[in-house]
Amino acid sequence: MTELIFDDIGSFPLQGGISAEWLREAIPAHEPAAFDVIRSTFRQKLDAGVDVATYPQFQDMNKQFLSILNDPECIEGPFDVKTSCAKIVELEAIEKAAEEYQTETGIKPNVRVCVTGPLELYLQEFGGTSYDDILELFGQSIDKFVTNAIDNASNFNVHTVSIDEPSIGINPQVMFDDDEIINALEKASATASRKGVDVEIHLHSPLYYELPCRTSGINVIGVESAANPTYLELIDKNVLEETDSFLRAGVARTDIFNLVAILNEKYSTNAWQKPEMLQELVTDMETPSTILKRLEHAYGIFGDRVKYVGPDCGLGSWPTPEIASTLLGNVAEALDTFRN
Repeated sequence: MTELIFDDIGSFPLQGGISAEWLREAIPAHEPAAFDVIRSTFRQKLDAGVDVATYPQFQDMNKQFLSILNDPECIEGPFDVKTSCAKIVELEAIEKAAEEYQTETGIKPNVRVCVTGPLELYLQEFGGTSYDDILELFGQSIDKFVTNAIDNASNFNVHTVSIDEPSIGINPQVMFDDDEIINALEKASATASRKGVDVEIHLHSPLYYELPCRTSGINVIGVESAANPTYLELIDKNVLEETDSFLRAGVARTDIFNLVAILNEKYSTNAWQKPEMLQELVTDMETPSTILKRLEHAYGIFGDRVKYVGPDCGLGSWPTPEIASTLLGNVAEALDTFRN
């Protein structure tokens, strides 16, 4: 049986009183108070039982990288980042929290590094055009961010790299052919793959899952299957086996607005205005038993080809950090039951 690994996608709700707008500006400025927020959130994920926690994602996923790639002081040429500038600030921030966790538990944390994919960055900058040389440059630059992340980690292990490509299979602006996209993804995943780090791709639709399966540097395909269980029907186990690819199955729903709508209909009220009612999200709806059934369903179809499990997507829109942490804890409990 393949060891099942619990990871999360990244975003997380903020404690009351902390401004998301302030945080987006304060993180790249290395403000100590912003680093404290990142450390606290990262520790919450570890304490909830996440095996491979993503650094807390509070920045805009595109701006985080494009602000560097568009800085004349940080590039060798158009969209060709200097190695010295290819840094993910959040990884610097979590070093102290990882050191404290290791001191307390004797365990060096495993971290999932999430980077915005080359196609997503290209679409943000150029929309529905097709300059394949620029797409390749985005892939090469993302690889430099990944390389620095792996080589400079001190108090944690970079266990997994995730390339976030939500537009694949959804965005009609994509004008590249498959081989051009695969080439860019190969560039982005080159170092991580060579160093033996698992490389996931986070998709919002599995329609074109075979494309990353054909990318030799990517070995894990993320599927948001908790809210959309029929997505699993689009995946062919034979394709996974032929390309030696694995699944990251979503086993806990994160589509908070749809979940709260269920509460609103159930009680004929506005649950957003009644915080105590929102606890039902994790006590009556996304419970360990519900999550376990989804995990058993995915494993029943794909067996050892399921390697990672976790929430469908990020939890940034959830009402409080406490409820989000409880959901992560519910996933951990379900996975423990399944393992035993």
